[in-house]
Amino acid sequence: MKYQAIALGTDKYSLGEGPYYDPRFSRLSWVDITEGNLWVSVRENERICYHMDRPLCAAVPLDHSEGFLVAAKDGLYRMENGQFHLLYGLNEIYKPYWRTNDAKADPDGRLWFGSITDDDRYQAGGSLYCFDGAQVLCKQADTKLSNGMAWSGDHSQFYFSDSMEHAVFKYDYHAASGDLSDRKLLFQIEDGVPDGMCIDSEDNLWVAVWGGRRIEKRCGKTGRIMDVVEVPAEHVSSCCFGGEDMKTLYITSSGNGLSGEYDGCLFTCQVDATGVEPDYVKIIC
Repeated sequence: MKYQAIALGTDKYSLGEGPYYDPRFSRLSWVDITEGNLWVSVRENERICYHMDRPLCAAVPLDHSEGFLVAAKDGLYRMENGQFHLLYGLNEIYKPYWRTNDAKADPDGRLWFGSITDDDRYQAGGSLYCFDGAQVLCKQADTKLSNGMAWSGDHSQFYFSDSMEHAVFKYDYHAASGDLSDRKLLFQIEDGVPDGMCIDSEDNLWVAVWGGRRIEKRCGKTGRIMDVVEVPAEHVSSCCFGGEDMKTLYITSSGNGLSGEYDGCLFTCQVDATGVEPDYVKIIC
């Protein structure tokens, strides 16, 4: 099946990423990484912007408040009531030319996030990390371009896209410890680059294809392509499920260096699949 996404307004973002729909507040949020902005849609046609003076790479809702745990270029911040408070600096972990990229909460409320090279003079590289409220642990070293993440409904599988590998990998996930094992290639995308992703109630992955103008629905067991959401933007960056029935797909894109009518817009699409409520950050921080 092919779906067609439509622009949700005319506003454009330099590097739109990390959409989250929080059903507790009927709230959609996303970030514009290079502009250092966290955007929150509080009601129809009304958006609030929270700004940092550095790249703001992801914002994951907190379990115990309306705030967020923000993954910025240089550290992890708690954001509540419009104020950012540093929780954990990353300068001693990161190389000087790295920055944070995508982030998600796992089913136990820990924060997972990746690092990527942010300077074309250096070779692509980074790692995948987990923050448990006290320390940052490396979960997958030597990634090329850390990106989308998802967990299966029974919490036994972890999915991870490494964009420079053009691949989505599948791991056995050990919920109690957060450890990963038995990494396998689930699928590769040649016509474009796998970016951010989300998962539906049947454990199918919805993967944004950067440079491919689409979202691909892939079977979480076999990697087989099932459906496609066509998006009128060149660089599709991520997606999430939302709406009252969790059947609306919200899609972010990047407009940096592009001049297409919809490049950089936020999109929406009704699909014949049901998303799951996202995981929230539960760690005490």
